[in-house]
Amino acid sequence: MATPLTDQERRKQISVRGIAGLGDVAEIKKSFNRHLHFTLVKDRNVATPRDYYFALAHTVRDHLVGRWIRTQQYYYEKDPKRIHYLSLEFYMGRTLQNTMINLGLQNACDEAIYQLGLDLEELEDIEEDAGLGNGGLGRLAACFLDSMATLGLAAYGYGIRYEFGIFNQKISSGWQVEEADDWLRYGNPWEKARPEYMLPVHFYGRVEHTSNGAKWVDTQVVLAMPYDTPVPGYKNNTVNTMRLWSAKAPNDFNLQEFNVGDYIQAVLDRNLAENISRVLYPNDNFFEGKELRLKQEYFVVAATLQDIIRRFKSSKFGCRDPVRTSFETFPDKVAIQLNDTHPALAIPELMRILVDVEKLDWDKAWDVTVQTCAYTNHTVLPEALERWPVHMFEKLLPRHLQIIFEINRRHLERVAAMYPGELDRLRRMSLIEECDPKRINMAHLCVVGSHAVNGVARIHSDIVKNTVFKDFYDIEPEKFQNKTNGITPRRWLLLCNPGLADIIAEKIGEGFLTDLSQLKKLLNFINNDAFIRDVAKVKQENKLKFAAYLEKEYHVKINPESIFDIQVKRIHEYKRQLLNCLHIIAFYNRIKKDPSKHFVPRTIMIGGKAAPGYHMAKLIIKLITSVGQVVNNDPVVGDRLKVIFLENYRVSLAEKVIPAADLSEQISTAGTEASGTGNMKFMLNGALTIGTMDGANVEMAEEAGEENLFIFGMKVEDVEALDKKGYNAKEYYKRNAELRQVIDQIGSGYFNPKEPGLFKDVVNMLLNHDRFKVFADYEAYIKCQDKVSELFKNPKEWTKTVIRNIAGSGKFSSDRTITEYAREIWGVEPSDVKIPPPNEPRP
Repeated sequence: MATPLTDQERRKQISVRGIAGLGDVAEIKKSFNRHLHFTLVKDRNVATPRDYYFALAHTVRDHLVGRWIRTQQYYYEKDPKRIHYLSLEFYMGRTLQNTMINLGLQNACDEAIYQLGLDLEELEDIEEDAGLGNGGLGRLAACFLDSMATLGLAAYGYGIRYEFGIFNQKISSGWQVEEADDWLRYGNPWEKARPEYMLPVHFYGRVEHTSNGAKWVDTQVVLAMPYDTPVPGYKNNTVNTMRLWSAKAPNDFNLQEFNVGDYIQAVLDRNLAENISRVLYPNDNFFEGKELRLKQEYFVVAATLQDIIRRFKSSKFGCRDPVRTSFETFPDKVAIQLNDTHPALAIPELMRILVDVEKLDWDKAWDVTVQTCAYTNHTVLPEALERWPVHMFEKLLPRHLQIIFEINRRHLERVAAMYPGELDRLRRMSLIEECDPKRINMAHLCVVGSHAVNGVARIHSDIVKNTVFKDFYDIEPEKFQNKTNGITPRRWLLLCNPGLADIIAEKIGEGFLTDLSQLKKLLNFINNDAFIRDVAKVKQENKLKFAAYLEKEYHVKINPESIFDIQVKRIHEYKRQLLNCLHIIAFYNRIKKDPSKHFVPRTIMIGGKAAPGYHMAKLIIKLITSVGQVVNNDPVVGDRLKVIFLENYRVSLAEKVIPAADLSEQISTAGTEASGTGNMKFMLNGALTIGTMDGANVEMAEEAGEENLFIFGMKVEDVEALDKKGYNAKEYYKRNAELRQVIDQIGSGYFNPKEPGLFKDVVNMLLNHDRFKVFADYEAYIKCQDKVSELFKNPKEWTKTVIRNIAGSGKFSSDRTITEYAREIWGVEPSDVKIPPPNEPRP
């Protein structure tokens, strides 16, 4: 088979990235050499590859800064309503290539670097991922920032500058081992520290009630230092800001210790304050009620709200003196979007500022708060809901506890007036759960304190309305909305799959990059043999390239003609990596039973991180790697089945694996995955989906036609019916001989003869207390996988189905999602105004 083109060769053919002008190339080379010489190293002969990366990053950043300043000046003058997206996670990945693409510099940089005798892809690979998120929620925030800039919205992302992001995952003897992610070790060329905007954040202390209102006194102060990262829109010269806060101890921190002579200890204790921004909690869809986590949540909210109010008060024509003193217009100028309940404290904190500091009366302050805040719910799993112990709040945030009690008192009074005598309803709707210990339900606080509440896929928003927040929906149905998630087509098509982007642009032009719904036009080419051939060729090239990567990293020979069957996401029981694992073993058994039979070959890849304290998730990884050991070394199987656990799955690895996938596994139990966004990335990149009717899969099936996805298994109502009847896993086990053999092999130590009892917990869970009903969907899943193999035998029909999926993926652009948020929640209109670039005079 022909070797795939190198990226350098392919980029030479590519039109969608813009043709490099010779002037641009010369200017970039000059700038690169200047940075290399003056900023980094004096002698080019001793420069390292990392020096070259930094020189290129600084060169590209130079093109950003003028646009960044211009954009902020433009906002000062126009004074638009500003959007503030509050998230404890921003899973940004790498910045260099994305910035070059959004500024239209990719080809010029590529040519310049090539002329300098360097390789652009090698330099890009030096950049550390900014892994300031766990998975879907944090990556969604990153896509949203890209779309908000591309749509010309005056938007700010606010979060924490974690010193250590999501851990690096090493697989050792088949087990996950965590390593600290020291992503800032070599510095970060994309951020700018802004010490002039450093702000105090208060903790602990007590509340004094005076004739002049409540005072929060005797607090411990931590300083929040902002670091700004530019967020460029796609070719519109708009550059927005992501502001991440870092905790700093004030200079007098604990220095009362000095008075008793322990100056050294007092200085060392500064670490206690600075620990707030030290590390990202590595839990996805699981609540861990630690005081440090609550501190992080208040820290980001307190710093951000001070920043928002400072900007609101002085946001006329660049004037720093207070211009606005009345808060009447606050909701007209400020929108705050809470990404899940993690920033929920924005609600009582805004109330504290308005009532205690700005002296508004309660009703006016409450009206301003509710009109300003909106809440996105990301999960319906009970173990994921944040419920903070009252005693922890009392110690850490005593004034906020009083405010929450008062919000709750007024809220319950209102409910009691509407439903007299319904004590059970009051108990269900209270912000305070009267358990032992008493807890604050943060989701209830968000619903009560926001003017809009949304789920992230239609099916999820329905579940939110009909079950999780049904009582609240009954009272205020107009609050509840749906905003189906999306992904940015710049990173998840143009950046990661240039070959596919190019053949699409050839057929329908480049408009799809900012209006993904234009992909529908591809249906006109569904019977065009040349186009079918081109799509298949791009996929095959991506597979060859990824196969080479896998062979280098894992020393396993990959059959590039096999189905690349991929499940990459956090390891969690509800995502059912175990169901995938059962299929692997069943497929293995079929080959062993009838070795001469023709089987459609598969390379099955599973990747994702398990939360460090999640025993079952870690055991699932060990099971997958153990099965892989047996399968990959069995000469009877040969290249018909290979199993690879993709180590340390992260954004930069996703950019390699997704374009190479044939089959995307989206197999959560119906009603558990709020939306999913990986499913959308695979669809856009020409993989077919095998999945349940869960999350956004439902809408994907609607857009592409259900017959063009491999849909199987129970729907939400079937799961509910099974719950009513009682799920008995042993019935399925007894009834299905193939399943029984698989489970017996896992339990007997077939895949780990040295420790035969290792997976007894897995078997016990599956048979006796499986909340996610793996066996109930097993048979339907296996049959569906057989249909996958059948279609794959007909490459032309397979590719036509791929084209139908790509054509149907237009809805799943984050541009569409953000346009809906803007119009229906924030009350602003996207803008296609192109701010003049820095080299042109302003109008």
